[in-house]
Amino acid sequence: MPKQKDLKRIVRSRMEKTGESYTAARLQLVRKKDVDYAKLAGMRDAPLQQRTGRNWAQWVKVLDDAGASSKPHREIAQYVSSLGTPDWWSQTVTVGYERIRGLREKGQRRGGGYEASKSRTFAVPVERLFRAFRKSLPANIKVKSTTPNKRMRLSWDDGTTVEIMFTRKADNKSSVAVTHQKLPDKAAAQKMKSLWGERLDALSEAVQ
Repeated sequence: MPKQKDLKRIVRSRMEKTGESYTAARLQLVRKKDVDYAKLAGMRDAPLQQRTGRNWAQWVKVLDDAGASSKPHREIAQYVSSLGTPDWWSQTVTVGYERIRGLREKGQRRGGGYEASKSRTFAVPVERLFRAFRKSLPANIKVKSTTPNKRMRLSWDDGTTVEIMFTRKADNKSSVAVTHQKLPDKAAAQKMKSLWGERLDALSEAVQ
């Protein structure tokens, strides 16, 4: 599988020859069997197969057969969920499929904006993790809504939005997944991804 920048070069070459749009030309190229779907989606096949019962190649076939490449994000996610996929994994499959089919870049939303995601698992009960996370927030960050031990929605100091999901994995094991939304560009997304990595590192020390 060519590297991402090589793939872009190949796509543009096809565009010149066929007159296709970037999305259409890329779609034709990534339908080839030698494409590394996992790399394009940003997640390995193993955890996807374990949690959803299908690998990326199988999901691509299922969603292509359903005409998903022409559907909005919400409809794709609803269809994936209707096949018995848990909510968080429905979003993972949908976003990965959109990346594979060139409907969004990594970190980009279908509407054109960008987002940064970061997650971490901790060896503590979810109640303790939830309390520690909220306590760690800067004073200038507004908590817009919460569902105790499950989710939190924040308004960041620059007007962007942060969605946080908490998951109980066992009595003394839980995870947090952060999605920082409405970022203006890829550079901002990368910056916030790094920042959330640092914040989760600090949280790891705080909950010990």
